[in-house]
Order: sequence, then C-alpha cells, then structure tokens
Amino acid sequence: MDGDSCNSLLFHDKDFSCDLLKELNRLRETGLLTDVIICTDDCEFPCHRNVLASSSPYFKAMFCNNFRESIQERVTLMGISSDTFHRIITYVYTGDILITVDNAFHLIQAASLLQYDTLLGTCSKFLQNQMTPQNCLSMICLSEFFICKSLTEKARQMALQCFKEVSLSEDLKELSALELLDYLGDDDLYGEEEQVYETLMAWIRHDVQERKCYLQELFTKVRLEYVHPMFLFQFIANDPLIQSSLSCRTMLESACRVIFSLNQNISPDIKSMWHVPRRFSHQEFLINVGGRKDSQQTTRDVLLYNEKSNQWLRLAKLPLRLYKATAVGLHGSVYVLGGLSMANKDKTVTSSVYILSLKLNQWRKGEPMLVPRFSHRSVGYINYIFSIGGIGEKREILNSVERFDSIYNTWETMASMPVAVLHPAVAAKDQRIYLFGGEDVMQNPVRLIQVYHIARNTWFRMETRVVKNVCAPAVVIGDRIIIIGGYTRRIIAYDTTKNTFVKCADMKDRRMHHGATVLQNKIYVTGGRSLTVNNAIEDSDSFDCYDPETDTWTSKGKLPSKLFDHGCLTLQCIPTNLQ
Repeated sequence: MDGDSCNSLLFHDKDFSCDLLKELNRLRETGLLTDVIICTDDCEFPCHRNVLASSSPYFKAMFCNNFRESIQERVTLMGISSDTFHRIITYVYTGDILITVDNAFHLIQAASLLQYDTLLGTCSKFLQNQMTPQNCLSMICLSEFFICKSLTEKARQMALQCFKEVSLSEDLKELSALELLDYLGDDDLYGEEEQVYETLMAWIRHDVQERKCYLQELFTKVRLEYVHPMFLFQFIANDPLIQSSLSCRTMLESACRVIFSLNQNISPDIKSMWHVPRRFSHQEFLINVGGRKDSQQTTRDVLLYNEKSNQWLRLAKLPLRLYKATAVGLHGSVYVLGGLSMANKDKTVTSSVYILSLKLNQWRKGEPMLVPRFSHRSVGYINYIFSIGGIGEKREILNSVERFDSIYNTWETMASMPVAVLHPAVAAKDQRIYLFGGEDVMQNPVRLIQVYHIARNTWFRMETRVVKNVCAPAVVIGDRIIIIGGYTRRIIAYDTTKNTFVKCADMKDRRMHHGATVLQNKIYVTGGRSLTVNNAIEDSDSFDCYDPETDTWTSKGKLPSKLFDHGCLTLQCIPTNLQ
C-alpha cells in the first residue's frame, strides 16, 4: 500500500442522503424554512423550492426560469386533487407512496403532469398486474385519457387476446359505437366471427332504440366468409334486426352467394367485401388421425402438429379403432368416415361418421353414410364431403359416390365413377374432383384420370401414361395438384389450367400408404411404408417437408411413432384448448 493510500480515506455515508431527506420532510411538515406554498383545490402545502426543483423537471422549469411562479409565494396547481398531491409530495420527500386500484389513475395523471417518470412507470406496472378481461376496456379508456402508452398497449393486447371473456364484460356494453367499431375491426382480435357477430348484437340490444342505427356499420366488421355456414344460415339470416336492414341483407346475400354456391366465377363487387383472417385468430394445424402404428396395431391416436412450436400434441382418441377409414377437415372439425371396425372379431365394415371439434377437443357421432365402406377416398369441397369408392360389406370394390351436405346434415347418392379403382390419389379443385391412378380388382395399376364435375354431377375420363400411382396422396397448391409417391419416389404436379404434368424433386425413398397435406404453402408428408433397395417393406416414422418454391425436400424430424394408412389433414381454427 503506497503512502498516498495510507494518508487518505474516501468515506461514503449510505444513510446520509436518506436522513437528510427525512429531516427536510420534518421541516416541511412543521413549516420551517419553506419558501413556497403549493395550492390545490382546497388545501395548501408549504414546500421547499429547491427540493421540488431537484425532484421534477416540471418544477425545475417553473422555479429556475423567469416564470412568475419563480418569485411567487403561492403557486396554484390545477387538475390535481389535494389527496393526490399530498401523496405525491410525501413521495418526493420520503420516497414512499401507497398505490391502490382506487388512486392509481389519479397518480398517473399527476405523475405525468409533474414529470415523475419513475412513479408513472410504477403505477402503470401496478395496474398491469391488476388487469383482467373484465376491466381492460376501462383501462384502455383511462390510460388513453392520461396518455399512459405502456398501459394502453398492455390493456389493448389483453382485450384482443381475451375476446371471449371481454365480450361478456359490462364494460363492453358501455363502449361508444366508434370504440366498438375499432375493437371488432382489429385484425388481431382473437375470436371467432360467430362471436364477433353475437357481441355486436348484444351491444345493440343493450339499447336498441339508440344503437340500431349503427347496425349496418358494425355488421361490416363481421368477416362473413369465416362464419360457419350453419350459423350463417340458421342464426344470422333469420335475425329480425338483420332482416330489418336492407344493407345488412345485401351483404348477407352476397356472402351466401359465395359460400353456398358451387360457382367460382363470382363478380368482383362481391370479392371486394372479403377480408383476410384475423392474424392471431386462425392457425393452421397438421393432424394425423388413426392408422396403423409401430406393431401394425390399428390405433385410436389423434396427433396435432403445431408448426410454430414444432411439437406434437395428443388430442382426444377416436371413439373406436377403425381400419382404413378416411379423415377430412371441414369448418374447424375433423370428420372420420367409415372404415373397418376392429371392435370385434367379425371386423364390421361401417358407415359411421365421427366428428372431432378441435375447439372442444371432443368427439361426437355424425350422420352415417348411406353405404358402409373402407379403403375408400374422401375429400372436402366448400360445404360438402364426398365419399368415393372403396370396399363394401361383401368385400366388393365399389364405384359408388355419396355427398354429405354440412348445411343440411344429409347424405345423398351421386353419379358413380366410370371405373371402380382402389387407392387412387384424390383432390378437389375448381368444381372438379380428380382421381389419379389407383389399382383395379386384380391389383394392377390403372393409367387413368377420372374427373367428376361437382355442379353437373357428371364424370369423364382421360387416359394417360404419366399416371401410375397406388396408395399415394394428392394435395392442391395454387392451380396445381401434386401427387406424392405411390410405390415410387416420383412427385408429379398436374396443372389443372393447362392439362399438363411437370416432374418435381423426388422423395428420398419409394413411399406408399403415407399421408400428405399443405401447411403454409408447403407440403408435409407423414409416415407411410417404404420399399428398400431389396424390395423389403418398412414402416416409417419420417416427417418431411417439400417446398414448391425451391423444389426441395427437408426433414422435419420424426413422428412420435411409425405410422401408415392414417388420415393426414390441415385444419384452420382458433386453438382455444391447444395453448
């Protein structure tokens, strides 16, 4: 230790500044050495100018510049109550303040005016911790009035993400029409369009005479193209208030023409009313249903893949084991149709339909098909599900086709396909259902495309040497139908507008009995069975992704188990119970 260090000592008294402030507060309370009196509505507060100027840019500007307050004995503060200023001045002299739900907004107002930023931030955080879906709308209004940006953002976020709870709050009924329009029109609103409709109608009915004039404008905030057709048909269309408004009826009729019509050539004036989905409301999920796994046991498992988290979740199991049933996604639900029931030794061919609500994560029985079948193909189109071919009760190959109308909950028989085939690749595009290839009764590949015109209920067929797929899925991206494998590595894309085929990048192995679906404009292929170089058959747990933009394949890892002959589909919905 050098000489200088031995001859000096830097002393820091941690308590000195705190004790000094406490003594200044005692002087203030007794009125000693104070040089200014701050006046509020009904009280006077003797203070020290130097303490106030040191604590706040507001008071520093007031007392350290050539303002008249710098020499006045008494200074009046407008817009701050006596109780609030008493709490503020105690905080200035002691650093202590009691913040409650009752006084927080008054403190925010005062702290904002007097430029006590730390206190302002603390009050904001306190209110954020007290925030609930029941009071967040009130907090938005108050925080905007007091210009508290961080609290406004937090309250707005809660109001958008907790729409279901907020829509039931008393605060929502007290919103102005402009506030409700802004709220319901937000792209980030986390809610179903059916609930948006019910919310605006509840708001109007809270004071029908005064508020019904806003119905037309509010109704435009319901994105009708994302309303479940059954709800649109049974509830909105029959609502007396909607029927009383010519503009609402016109919007509703335009929506119905698009949703219920098979005609895709809709006039531009109707398309112009359409919106994109709300950003955080609807997510796409990949779902694998049933199939055979690991030991080739028919499984009841239902697996959901969340692309954002890259995780697989297990949903409610199928009510029973079904071999070679089909699965279709429609209106936020999974439909599982037919199959060979493994519940008894007889292995009954069934016509049953089971429906999984992804929102509720519950299964229920649907209207059964007209014909029991398994190893068939099913495809959804607009409000319909088509069930095509397969194997019947007497183990015969079927060429029959039936259609389920989800609006009326009925099945009806449609025109039979020209050639009965098993395991074709199937896809629906522009009023047409395409069946590519498959195999005949002798298990020989069929070089044939069979096309069904939905609106006309007619079939036609096209011979082609390009198609030679069996047990392959097909998906639609843009104007192209992409056929993936089928006892081959080959991927081919059929352009529906040009009636031409284009070869795409091959898979890494020869695959069949696999699943495929489109997620965010990429093709995801799950499981299946593969042929080795020695022509041995192996079950697969692979999970691969094909990007049409780059014509490349990437691995997404592995499935939770080896799986084949399963349903694979994409469902767009609000994931209420999947967070």
